[in-house]
Amino acid sequence: MAQGFLALGDSYTIGEGIAEDGRWPVQLAAALRDEGLDVAAPRIIATTGWTTAELDAGIDAAHAQSPIRTDHALVSLLAGVNDQYRGLDTDGFRNRFAALLRRAAGFAGGDMARVVVLAIPDWGVTPFAFAQGRDRALVGAQIDAFNAVCRDEAARAGAHWVDIGPISRQRGGETDMLADDGLHPSAAMYALWTALALPAARLALEGRRTP
Repeated sequence: MAQGFLALGDSYTIGEGIAEDGRWPVQLAAALRDEGLDVAAPRIIATTGWTTAELDAGIDAAHAQSPIRTDHALVSLLAGVNDQYRGLDTDGFRNRFAALLRRAAGFAGGDMARVVVLAIPDWGVTPFAFAQGRDRALVGAQIDAFNAVCRDEAARAGAHWVDIGPISRQRGGETDMLADDGLHPSAAMYALWTALALPAARLALEGRRTP
C-alpha cells in the first residue's frame, strides 16, 4: 500500500483558483513518486479563508465524514494567514498552532518527525494587496511575526520547517506566479514551493528529523 500523505491548511493548500494538479501537495506527491517513493495522492483538508481555529473544526468535520487515518507517513501543515488577515493576535495563535501540530503528529502515529510545516507566504506583495491599498511593510511585518511563531513551535515540537517566505516575497507579485485573482499562487509558484519542501518531505517519509 502506498504511504499516506495528509495535507492540512487553507487556500494555499487547497490551491484556490488553480487546477487540482497544480496544488503544491499534489505536486509534492508527484515529485516524490518521480524519485521512486511510493506515496499516495494527498488527502487534503483545507478551505479558503480558514483560520487555525476553523481548520481545527474542519478536521473534526472531515473525520466525522470519513475517518482520518493515524498512520500517515507524511503530514503537512500550512496555516495562519487568515489569523493574520483578520487581525488576531500572535499569543492566541501560538496556542492554536501548537495544538494543530500535535493533531498533525497524531495522524502520523504520533511521530512529529513526519510533520512538515510550511511558512506563510507574504501576500502583501500581490496586486490584490496593492488594489486594497494595504501597507506592504505592515503586512510583511505581521507575516514575519506569525511565521516566527510557526517556526518556533515547529522547532520545539521537532517538526520540519520549510521557509517559502523569501520566494513568496521575491516573486509573489509576478503575473505568472499568481492565479487570476491576483492574490493566490499559480501552479508555477507552487512548483517552487514543492522544490523547497522536497528535502524535508524525503526526511519525513523516513521518520528522520531535519539535521
